[in-house]
Amino acid sequence: MNIFRLTGDLSHLAAIIILLLKIWKTRSCAGISGKSQILFALVFTTRYLDLFTSFISLYNTVMKVIYIMCSYATVYLIYAKFKATYDGNHDTFRVEFLLIPVTLLAILINHAFAPMEILWTFSIYLESVAILPQLFMISKTGEAETITTHYLFFLGLYRTLYLFNWIWRFYFEGFFDLIAVVAGLVQTILYCDFFYLYITKVLKGKKLSLPA
Repeated sequence: MNIFRLTGDLSHLAAIIILLLKIWKTRSCAGISGKSQILFALVFTTRYLDLFTSFISLYNTVMKVIYIMCSYATVYLIYAKFKATYDGNHDTFRVEFLLIPVTLLAILINHAFAPMEILWTFSIYLESVAILPQLFMISKTGEAETITTHYLFFLGLYRTLYLFNWIWRFYFEGFFDLIAVVAGLVQTILYCDFFYLYITKVLKGKKLSLPA
C-alpha cells in the first residue's frame, strides 16, 4: 500500500468521524443532507459485497466494515434519532437524476457484464456524484457550519489523494483502472470550488457562505 492510498483512507475515515461526532455532540443534523448520506450508504453496500466472497487483508476488511457501519449509523441518526432537527425543506435534490443515469452507465460501461462487477462499477460512478445533494443544500441555505465544511474538506481530500494513488500505481505497479480514475476526477472537480472557499474563508476563521 502506498502513502497516497493510506492517507486517502485516513482522510475518508476522518471525514466520517467528524460528521458523526458533529451530529452526536450537537444532537442535531441541521445542515447535513440525508440524501447524500443515503447515497454514500448505497455506495458502500454495493461496493463491498465481496466481504462475503473474498479476503484481501485484515486492514481492507476492517475498513470496509467501518465504512458500511458508519454510513448506516449516520443515516439512522438523521432519519430516526435526530429526525426533528433534519432540514428536509432544503434537502430537495432529486436523487433519481443521479441514480438512473449511474445505473444505466454501470450496465453499459464496466469491466465485465457480471452482477458483482456491475454493482462495483455502479458504486464507483455513484460515489463521484453522491455529494451533490449536500452541495446543493449548502447552495440553497447560503451557508454551512464550520464543522460541516471540515467534513467536506476531508472528503474532498480523500478523493484527491486517491487520484495520486492511481498515478503512483500506474507508474510503479503498471496498474490503471480507467473507470475509477475518470470517476475520481469528476468527483475531485466537484470539490474544486469548495476547496477554494474553504482555504480563503474557513481557514481564516470566517463562516462559509455561498450565493443562494
